[in-house]
Amino acid sequence: MDILKQIQDEQIKEVTDFVAGDTVQVHYLIKEGDRERIQIFEGTVLKKQGGSSVGSTFTVRRLSSGVGVERTFALNSPKIDNLVVTRRGKAKRAKLNYLRDRIGKASKVKERQY
Repeated sequence: MDILKQIQDEQIKEVTDFVAGDTVQVHYLIKEGDRERIQIFEGTVLKKQGGSSVGSTFTVRRLSSGVGVERTFALNSPKIDNLVVTRRGKAKRAKLNYLRDRIGKASKVKERQY
């Protein structure tokens, strides 16, 4: 069991602290044929799952041409090059699944004040 814990600790990487409701930019490494490029996916974090374990994930949602697009990322994935929090959102829930039914301004999350 100690070997398994050691391997998991090696795979965990330091990530910026963010919560559901924050707007983030995920710089994701995409391989197309023999070329690699970084694609930026920006949207609102709907949920984080798995705590601080190796298999933890988070889901980001954005509107693209009026259609909602959701993407789930592994938090410790080597394909995530960078994660930037662009806006801190004020959410009263841990999972913001109700945003899926909302359109336009109703799908906005208020900004957190410090």
